Amino acid sequence: MNEYLSSAFSTAMLGEYGNGLLVTLYFVILCTLVSYLIGIPAGVILCVSDKDGIHPNAPLNKTLGLVVNILRSIPFVILLVLVLPLTKALIGTKVGDNAFLVPLIISAAPFVARMVESSLKEVGHGVIEAAQSMGSTNWQIITKVMIPEAKPSLLVGAAISITTILGYTPLATLVGGGGLGAIAVQYGLYRFQNDIMYVSSILMVILVQIMQEVGMKLARSSDKRAR
Repeated sequence: MNEYLSSAFSTAMLGEYGNGLLVTLYFVILCTLVSYLIGIPAGVILCVSDKDGIHPNAPLNKTLGLVVNILRSIPFVILLVLVLPLTKALIGTKVGDNAFLVPLIISAAPFVARMVESSLKEVGHGVIEAAQSMGSTNWQIITKVMIPEAKPSLLVGAAISITTILGYTPLATLVGGGGLGAIAVQYGLYRFQNDIMYVSSILMVILVQIMQEVGMKLARSSDKRAR
């Protein structure tokens, strides 16, 4: 038992955990930012162009919806392989941390788009109709009514999105990437050092709990109904 503990908490492994934590945060933060830069406009378009939206556009809605659904339906491991040529073209390599970000973003952005669409559709029609009756433009309704009103739901969706992205990070090991998940896989699966796998997994669980708790607190504090 002492040998297991010494290997899991050796100076070298503590350095590995620290580096793995930084890489994992790099994956999650950068992927979340880029995914939301893509997903928010896509989600708004899906909501607004819906048949019950403020600017119905069936061809646009169906086309964008089809693209989102196709990307969401591809298992991440398969997507990781499918986009290797694109990864090579964009990053210049098919391996490493940056290379892993390409399929991670491609997988996360459609998920974020649907989360944003769902949150915006929760805004009551009465609020939107009131804004329309006062002569607000569609852009004003989107930016000053729909998004502010949907803020609590959007924050909850962000917390879910972040934890989902975090759950994909162990697969970075398939393209030579790092992170806590990669440490757990490399040491636990390939080297049968279960102690290191357990420590890495516990650190990931703690990270998930912190991120989710922060997201939920922000959502509760922005919810006017809870005041």
